[in-house]
Amino acid sequence: MAAQKTIELAVITPEQKVLEATVESAVIPAHDGELGVLHNRAPLVCELGIGRLRYRSQGRTHTLFVDGGFAQVYRNRLTVLSDRALTPEQIDEPTIEAAAKQARDPGLPPAQRALARRRASVLRSIRGR
Repeated sequence: MAAQKTIELAVITPEQKVLEATVESAVIPAHDGELGVLHNRAPLVCELGIGRLRYRSQGRTHTLFVDGGFAQVYRNRLTVLSDRALTPEQIDEPTIEAAAKQARDPGLPPAQRALARRRASVLRSIRGR
């Protein structure tokens, strides 16, 4: 039987290390689309968008919300640095409503309202799972 090909995944915010795990694969929300990471992926650094980070561990798929930031892949280690990362259990109605309220704020520039709409949409979709 061949050895399991894994990567180390770390998700870090300014306040805490949200996740440290050995995983089979990960999909990150890059600023311009999703990016898959497997064992022996070529090194890279990319900007993250607002979205869901998915990873597969012990045959199960898990999801985190990430709110922008950067990701680095180097030597079978994926490091995600984000202003905010939440597990599905941490996403509650007040969090979703705060994003939705920001999206409706006429005082914000259109680009910031669009980001808030994206944030609320992703939070809702993860919470609904």
